[in-house]
Amino acid sequence: MSEQISIEKSLSDWWSRVKAGQVGALPAILGLLVLCIVFGSMSSVFLTPGNFANLLTQAAAVTVIAMGLIFVLLLGEIDLSAGYAAGVCGAILVVMITEMDYSWYVAFPVSVFAGVCLGGFIGYLVAQLKIPSFVVTLATFLAFQGLLLLIIGEGGTIRIEDPVILSIQNKNLTVLNSWLFFALAAGAYLLGGFWKFYKRRKAGLIDNLFKFWLIKALAMVAIGTLATSALTVERSNNPDLVSLRGIPYVVPVILFLLVGATFVLTRTSYGLHIYAVGGNAEAARRAGINVKMVRITAFMICSGFAAVAGMIFVSRANSISPTTGGSSTLLYAVGAAVIGGTSLFGGKGKVSDAILGGLVVAVIDNGMALLGYPAGIKFMVTGAVLLISATIDAVSRRGAVSS
Repeated sequence: MSEQISIEKSLSDWWSRVKAGQVGALPAILGLLVLCIVFGSMSSVFLTPGNFANLLTQAAAVTVIAMGLIFVLLLGEIDLSAGYAAGVCGAILVVMITEMDYSWYVAFPVSVFAGVCLGGFIGYLVAQLKIPSFVVTLATFLAFQGLLLLIIGEGGTIRIEDPVILSIQNKNLTVLNSWLFFALAAGAYLLGGFWKFYKRRKAGLIDNLFKFWLIKALAMVAIGTLATSALTVERSNNPDLVSLRGIPYVVPVILFLLVGATFVLTRTSYGLHIYAVGGNAEAARRAGINVKMVRITAFMICSGFAAVAGMIFVSRANSISPTTGGSSTLLYAVGAAVIGGTSLFGGKGKVSDAILGGLVVAVIDNGMALLGYPAGIKFMVTGAVLLISATIDAVSRRGAVSS
């Protein structure tokens, strides 16, 4: 009986938080489920293992940009140039490898450092000169587009043949390594959660949400098991010629970035400072937080993630072009962060929101393409989903303030 009461209390506490406006990623999760059911019922290809693997690789670059954008969005700022920052850093990577004959392990850190410097320049203009981030990043959006043209020239595409870079989006872990990777990831996730609640209980704190977390954790493990099973079956139409089995290499890359960024935001004083500045910059300043430095470093992190996304773009296209990181890339990345649950008003959000939102954006794009809808319809639907997410954010924020 006490067990039942405890679970009911956990669910009651969670529902109270939802009613108070703390909806988190709940709308995105429900939206993703609805989209998968709709597209799965309308297309015989959508729910196949091959299309599932394609979804993960298709969403990868936009998701990584969104992960960096979350640091900026948490401050209530915006970076409109992150897409072309990815293109510039990708161009630096390709030129260093193909034309300057550097190895990937030299070229890639240089490209990331270049991204960090670009973000530092933006952050300085925003934090030190107090120019609105919308204006600064709109200007750098155009400037980075021009810089990309200068680096690669207006002649067109530069191909890359480095096997390590190309493998990120085009190769998979072996079946054995895929299951080992899943086991390590699931084990670390469960142990981390148990350790967190153990420390809280040792400190004398009561956790009504423990059993609710346990149910959620077991559900996550079950979903991971199903996903790994789907990815380890043969996806090739001609397995005798080319075998496609295993988790794509880009998945561990994204998980590594997720763990690192989540640790920074939740387990370091710097992460707490970001939330504090995003919640109330003046109160944070009076508390002794260096608000200017927090803003500058957030833009540096954002562009650093964009540099990683540039490498992923290059790997997927096997080349760099003047349009890399352009078109709808930035809008999709901002949409992914907001759809996943990060607030445009600052102070609320998690790095994992980018992954969930990135999947929603990729599912819309992929599913509607399979059904033969034109690009215009896809953009309209994605825009509608983004508008709904922003509306939920605004309404829940107003509800949280009034309560």
